[in-house]
Amino acid sequence: MSWDLILTGLAGVVAMATPVVFATLGETLTERAGVINLSVNGTILLSAMGGFVAALTTGSLWLGFLVGMLIGGAVAFLVAFTSLTLKQSQVAVGFVLALFTRDLSYYLGNPFVGKQGPRVPVMPIPGLSKIPVLGELLFDHDPLTYLSIVLIFVTWFWVYKTRPGLILQGLGERPAAAYARGANVRLQRFIYTVLGGMLVGLAGPTYSLSVKAGWKGTISGLDGIGWIALALTIFGAWNPLRGAAGAYMFALLQWLSLVVQPYLPGVPTQVLQVAPFPLMILTLLLVNIGNTEWMKRTLAGLPPDARHFISRILRALQVTPPAGLGRAFEEE
Repeated sequence: MSWDLILTGLAGVVAMATPVVFATLGETLTERAGVINLSVNGTILLSAMGGFVAALTTGSLWLGFLVGMLIGGAVAFLVAFTSLTLKQSQVAVGFVLALFTRDLSYYLGNPFVGKQGPRVPVMPIPGLSKIPVLGELLFDHDPLTYLSIVLIFVTWFWVYKTRPGLILQGLGERPAAAYARGANVRLQRFIYTVLGGMLVGLAGPTYSLSVKAGWKGTISGLDGIGWIALALTIFGAWNPLRGAAGAYMFALLQWLSLVVQPYLPGVPTQVLQVAPFPLMILTLLLVNIGNTEWMKRTLAGLPPDARHFISRILRALQVTPPAGLGRAFEEE
């Protein structure tokens, strides 16, 4: 394989990761605030369908993205209202909504399956797109890809370098302490849940109007992406930078599955197509394996050098969820 083909493939990885980045950033904000939104998978499907239909019928790409974000925000609002106001289980409500929105997207989108719609054009950044290697890799994409890259750093800066971001961390870690310092915990959790849902909703039309233009119903290949975004949120330790890195790694695995296919003619194509999903699950298991008793016993029996080396790797991968994640908080 030539260097030009490799570079083109890696640029495609950056573009393919864009919707996963949006969804992962959205769920990271939501869970940082202490709310679990399991409706991500269905939300992506419903917003992909809704955004495509809106753009197709109106001819406006940006209206399509707006509709997708509104769908994501509306579903997240239901999660927030039922869990924060009605005190229902976040996990149960989110899971039911994931199934409902998935099936609703297939039902409502059936008349539009296979239709040709608008697509976001590629807009190289003048000057920067001519830089060797980096130009094609980062500066020769559509506006959604640029936005996703910018949002990675904006989200990280907001969470870790601003006062509202510190309050956001408190909502998920110590809601009682945040409340004692004057934060309206329920309202802010509502806001971050809806905001996170809108980012998840943006991921849908990014697929149907950019990455995988069109709506193909049950064969769109989007079912399951939301669960990957949820896994990447955990893998990323609720850190926008690490979560986004996981999104690019997932897209890289998808590309590699296509690259190695010609060299493995005896392996069914379906196996390689789904390989990135179990690999991400395996990675997620490695994130928490260091906390298990059997691993601790195994490490204790290793030579000191090997034990210290493996322990350092496991500590680097290990994550700890926000202490108040998924727990109801009563303001007194």
